[in-house]
Amino acid sequence: MITQDILNNTETYLKNCVAPNAEIIDSDSKALKAALVGLEERSLLALRVPEKWGGVDIDAATFNEYQELTARYSGALCFLQTQHHSATSMLANSDNEMLKRRYLRAIALRELRLGIGFSHLRRSGNPSVTAIPSEDGYLLSGKVPWVTGFGLFQKFIIAAVLPDDRAVFGLVPFVNSESESGKITFGEIMQLIAMNSTNTVTATLTNWLLDEAQIISIKPAGWISENDRQKILYFVPATFGCIQAGLDIIKAVAQVKNSSAIANAFQTLEHKFDRLKENFPQSKSSSKAEQLALRAKSIDLAVRCGHAAVAVSGGAANSKMHPAGRVYREALVYTVSGQTQDVMAATLDRILNS
Repeated sequence: MITQDILNNTETYLKNCVAPNAEIIDSDSKALKAALVGLEERSLLALRVPEKWGGVDIDAATFNEYQELTARYSGALCFLQTQHHSATSMLANSDNEMLKRRYLRAIALRELRLGIGFSHLRRSGNPSVTAIPSEDGYLLSGKVPWVTGFGLFQKFIIAAVLPDDRAVFGLVPFVNSESESGKITFGEIMQLIAMNSTNTVTATLTNWLLDEAQIISIKPAGWISENDRQKILYFVPATFGCIQAGLDIIKAVAQVKNSSAIANAFQTLEHKFDRLKENFPQSKSSSKAEQLALRAKSIDLAVRCGHAAVAVSGGAANSKMHPAGRVYREALVYTVSGQTQDVMAATLDRILNS
């Protein structure tokens, strides 16, 4: 499957099957799962699986376009598949060849979907999840405060902090489990203001044995901070998709209402978006400060476009089934996705000084 075919296939599916049901997908996990399976059936959940294991392994620029497309038509679907692709990429970079052979091939064969649960590494203070070395691996105990995809993914990558402050990453079942290997239980599905259908839960582990065969990697102390510094722009393509979704609504309303004021607003916002997109390709070689500024600008514009979509839609936008309200809420999610102290500071600076 060549690059343009992938993007064309994605857009056709999203326009025909996802866009008409976007509001239902946002609130109904069964509808979201059906949309996710649609991606899977088209091999669009194996984009980070190397070809040797039956995947596609597209280049970064194409993957960014894919992210933007999915976010444009469904924030919930985009967020969920992002979790899966992040997990797949981490697995593909593992040194555990047996683990890769087993699970990457399963992903390519549409038999496995993965989630992630390691954002707690960003938290200061005592570790949320600890790992104690044992004869056969590591005993994990603690609480993962945030794991997305319960009932939608079969496994997830967990991170636990070792006594020397390194972190061990491995695969664990994404279902309530109790055996001689320990215990994993999941909390009730959290009620979120946006993308509620993604089924986000907490996970509690009690002496769960992460055996050697399930270990993906062991990272040095402070790994998450360095990873965040390298991925300041990671959520920008999805944020671009959210901007595009807001612009789509504004443009449609301008045509229906034949309003020059709305049309002018659309043109102004679209011009701002075009300038952001022009600056994005070379931003990866920019300074950290410039990357943070671009990330903050994209967040700001997504919120503005979502707000404008609400404004032009009038009172109807207050309905849970109206796309303007959904897109505005999605912009709030992209505001805090992968948020670090630096990203928050840049976001606040943009709000105060734009």
